[in-house]
Amino acid sequence: MKKRLRGFYLIASSFVIALLNLPFAFAKSATGNRLFTVPAPVAKRASSSAPLLTTMRSVYDSLHLNLSGLSQQAFEYAKKGFSKLVEEGKLLNDSIISIIDFSLPSNQKRLFILDIKNYKVLFNTLVAHGRNTGREWATSFSNQPESYKSSPGFYITKETYEGKNGYSLKLIGLENGINDNAYERGIVIHGAEYVSQDMANAQGWVGRSQGCPAVPTHLNRPIINTIKNGSCLFIYHPSYVDRSEILN
Repeated sequence: MKKRLRGFYLIASSFVIALLNLPFAFAKSATGNRLFTVPAPVAKRASSSAPLLTTMRSVYDSLHLNLSGLSQQAFEYAKKGFSKLVEEGKLLNDSIISIIDFSLPSNQKRLFILDIKNYKVLFNTLVAHGRNTGREWATSFSNQPESYKSSPGFYITKETYEGKNGYSLKLIGLENGINDNAYERGIVIHGAEYVSQDMANAQGWVGRSQGCPAVPTHLNRPIINTIKNGSCLFIYHPSYVDRSEILN
């Protein structure tokens, strides 16, 4: 009787061991000599724009940008487009955003360069629009060469160079039919003597460019060195918003 029981236990234990090793045997046959293991589920990486969105929501109030003249509407559109560009991985520098508010007259400081991660206004200064865009106010825009008009919308800053206007910064326009000819048109950031507080005080507006967002000469180099190589520039005007693919 004992021998029978011992034999039964041996057969049963052998059967159990065989069952336990069966999946590994199949795994080996399916993958050669390598042991097959099922990888653990990979957690979906959180969007890098999520913390930036949270930060930007409080930047406007924390920096009292309303007191500096930047309209909340311009900021909200800038935030929306900036977040999309970050999400799409188009920006090399996702800490700096430059906003030009063309709903303001040219005698006001309507260029705002913000460090959104460190809650700082890096620059707030005058900026010109194109000579055929308007005098005091920016009212007419174009994407066409030789129009001498400004183009609104989102841009990415590129490389610097020395040109006829000195140290300058190339721009890539991201809006189809709105500013995507900017690079070919030579729309760049550069310094200009006609962009000054003295001129704004004397005649009520600053001088105008051939379509470039020209800045005061004494700030030209520090501004360019801050925003060059892959940061976001947004030129806002209410008339452009409905045509923007980025904002809609």
